[in-house]
Amino acid sequence: MTALFEIFDPKAAPKPIGIDLGTTNSLVAWVDANGKPMVARDCDDVSLVPSVVHYRADGGVVVGRGAQLLASEHPRETIVSAKRYVGRGADDDAVKGLGPYDLLPRADDGPNVVRFKVHGRAVTPMEVSAEILRSLKRLAEDELRAVGGVVITVPAYFDEAQRQATKDAGRLAGLDVLRLLNEPTAAALAYGLDKRASGTFAVYDLGGGTFDVSILHLDDGVFQVKSTGGDTALGGDDMDRAIAEELFVAMGFADASARPAAIVRLVLDESRKIKHALTTSDVAGADLPHAGGAVSRVEISRERFDALIAPLLARTGVTCRRALKDAGVKPEQLDGVILVGGATRVPAVRAYVAKLFGREPLADIDPEEVVALGAAVQANQLAGSVVTDEVLLLDVIPLSLGIEVGGGVVDKILPRNTATPASARATYTTQEDNQTGFVVHVVQGERELAADCRSLATFTLGGIPPMPAGLARLEITFRVDENGMLGVHAVEATTGLEQTVTVEPSFGLDDDTVEQMLIDALDHGEDDLDARKLAEQRVEGRRILAATRRAMADSPDLLDASERAAVEAVAAKLEKAIEGTDAARITLYIDDLDAATKPFAARRMNEAVAAALRGRDVTSVEVEVAHAKGIENAHADG
Repeated sequence: MTALFEIFDPKAAPKPIGIDLGTTNSLVAWVDANGKPMVARDCDDVSLVPSVVHYRADGGVVVGRGAQLLASEHPRETIVSAKRYVGRGADDDAVKGLGPYDLLPRADDGPNVVRFKVHGRAVTPMEVSAEILRSLKRLAEDELRAVGGVVITVPAYFDEAQRQATKDAGRLAGLDVLRLLNEPTAAALAYGLDKRASGTFAVYDLGGGTFDVSILHLDDGVFQVKSTGGDTALGGDDMDRAIAEELFVAMGFADASARPAAIVRLVLDESRKIKHALTTSDVAGADLPHAGGAVSRVEISRERFDALIAPLLARTGVTCRRALKDAGVKPEQLDGVILVGGATRVPAVRAYVAKLFGREPLADIDPEEVVALGAAVQANQLAGSVVTDEVLLLDVIPLSLGIEVGGGVVDKILPRNTATPASARATYTTQEDNQTGFVVHVVQGERELAADCRSLATFTLGGIPPMPAGLARLEITFRVDENGMLGVHAVEATTGLEQTVTVEPSFGLDDDTVEQMLIDALDHGEDDLDARKLAEQRVEGRRILAATRRAMADSPDLLDASERAAVEAVAAKLEKAIEGTDAARITLYIDDLDAATKPFAARRMNEAVAAALRGRDVTSVEVEVAHAKGIENAHADG
């Protein structure tokens, strides 16, 4: 007998959920009453929701498999792999060849984000992601009735702009985002690594559009990401494109500019099917239309496929070796390697990982579900359930964060690989007399000069009363939360003036920027240190020159003509050295100027002391000295 009604408690507490917002597919999961994480499935018992959104001309939206079926016929109105566009700028060259879309130019009066032109209106990647998240929410509600807070996973190497865009997409979808969780960390939770006493693991995550590797260490309940690396534009989609290029040549469409948009989408879809088929078959192909109009079968062998993707795998190897080096871990010291992401089903990938790390990787849990399951575990913990063992998660900052100081030098406040959440404070002062404000330039990177790092934000703290250089005190605090978002708080200590900003850059990192920033820091390390020393000495030289000339103007009677000429001669040499590129020469003339002005400085000090004592008797001075000594002794005794 079929039940017409299902009885449930409308007052039951909403269930926390975990979402893997993937490039190719997305999933939603939760922890059941027995403490077991499980993924939501649709009526066809399928857990994967294709991360595809189709926009109809009447304003309707189709998400998932239905949208996927419409992609070939409506390639420009069907957004695939939107995650690759999240947090990127409209003028970012890296996004222009990722799909057959009409991309609008950068808006003059809005944020610099990618905008798809669909039926005459602009659609952002954040809006596309929100539609996917709404669909996942509905899928979870079909089984849970009501959903609570959500943990959404992101690649470990997502920058602040990409993380913020993901969080905004969650809110736009009507979700209460508890936390953004790095995908490798989620996978480790799904495997129950927190139940071990200790261990060191590598998580190799090759998804549809992103690659991440993290070195995780568990010790006495503290689960720390020792290092992380990745590529935000490398994944299974690139394998599909490698196959597609072979197919295009065989079809007579070698010229990319002559390929119809519908043919491009069709070939990409068939390429993905061929990739999946080659997981278990030695040869796979598809019936495709050729340039002349005829339809014939084009086949690719697994051997050829392995050769096509070899350069992609080599790119992951470079990142993995760097992550191991950053963590101070050798492959043989690992307790295991975890595979994550649908692309790790490819036999060539598994063979490459086994050779790279010297051991067979773990793949007991479906690599496409493992991240969502881990996110559900974390959501359950954050919601206060005591179903799973508690574990402390410590992610790391992938690139150093700091501010630009005098001379264009970077002062790193939070170094790379600092465990998050993290907080650090630094104090600065003014360099000019009567300076009434501070310009705070926040940067990200490993180089010594701000010009060589990535600019994140610039803001001004004004309204400071004029005072001599060095008296104002600016305290800057950096806080990176568990979602990887950076908050900057600046306060001037003498006045209490303050300002707080959340860093939301207007563009994401280019495809190879993160990796190139690390390489550049190594390649230019010695040159950068020399450049930093030169910049610092120039600042110091200018400061001393200004102070000397100010003192000479204030006390002209304390210098005779010969002394003034000697000081001016050395000052001129210092000024000329500052314009040059020899830091040692600047240091030399700073010392010479110090020596030349010592008698003058001594006379100024004597005059200042005399002025302070003028009109006072010896007895009162002796009393003050004795009182000061008594206070000093009291502090010493304490």
